[in-house]
Amino acid sequence: MSDLASRLPIDLALEPMEAKLVADLPDGPSWQYEPKWDGFRCLAFKAGDEVELKGRSGKSLARFFPDMAAAMRALAVDRMVVDGELVIQLGDTLSFDALQMRLHPAASRVKKLAAEHPARFILFDSLMSGDGESLLDKPLVERRRALERLDLASGGAVFSLSPVTTDVEKARQWLRSTGGDLDGVIAKRMDSTYRPGERAMLKVKNIRTADCVVGGFRYERASRQVGSLLLGLYDSAGRLDHVGFTSTLPRSERAELTRMLESLIEPPGFTGDAPGGPSRWSTERSADWQPLRPELVVEVRYDHVTGDRFRHGTTLVRWRKDKSPRQCTFEQLEKGSAFPWQPPD
Repeated sequence: MSDLASRLPIDLALEPMEAKLVADLPDGPSWQYEPKWDGFRCLAFKAGDEVELKGRSGKSLARFFPDMAAAMRALAVDRMVVDGELVIQLGDTLSFDALQMRLHPAASRVKKLAAEHPARFILFDSLMSGDGESLLDKPLVERRRALERLDLASGGAVFSLSPVTTDVEKARQWLRSTGGDLDGVIAKRMDSTYRPGERAMLKVKNIRTADCVVGGFRYERASRQVGSLLLGLYDSAGRLDHVGFTSTLPRSERAELTRMLESLIEPPGFTGDAPGGPSRWSTERSADWQPLRPELVVEVRYDHVTGDRFRHGTTLVRWRKDKSPRQCTFEQLEKGSAFPWQPPD
């Protein structure tokens, strides 16, 4: 057992408590609401100079965020176990793309990125009391008080507490601003214990729709039927950029849809940013796609935009035969705005 593990009452293999997606925010005196940040979920463990940062997958993030590990060591707190979100601020907003760039195999590259754009840690839960006792079985209100008692000021601007409110109207206002720094709103019962690995919290996302050009498609892995449609939007220069995909295609319609798509195969498909472009995450499969003449338009449902791309896979709503492909521009996307999360001076 490492010295870190032996000095803490919480197992380093602890799974973070998760959230279940629901359509609406619950209302009532027992609920607390928090922003759902656009970052990497992280459980942070500290005992003296030993620090570990664990991602949602259970893998260590410490080697990718040496700046945060160093900041944790410098805190005037000897022992702590906290739950929160690692973020990187570029200008006035948070950048998920900058976070992803940190997941690089070369330590020299990670070091350079950390120096250019240091990470920050937004904390929303404390799992250990100041006297070293586990708080997993304590209610959220008690864990929040323990979090507020931590001397995070010794870490400067690197650490901040996530805002909370018991006002559902305030939470709904936050929800309307999602798409920028926020990925939604989380609702937690104030009397709830910390339940590792369980979807014991609720999350609400602001779902939007957009009309996109089908600029290409990919076949399924084990067949010659279409598996996903590749979506595009026109930029201000008239180039068709790849912005995401949808794979929510009815099984019964895939054979006929494949034949129709194959009749439209024609390079280049996308005239701007294309699927499978240069990226360290690219795989042989990610570059394997079929370009189409830009004639088809679909309406899709999405929840978040980052870096002019849909963060997650989208849901197909309907085909838009009434829509001209050239009408499918970036102007229709709601990206949200920067959330005023920084504490006042």
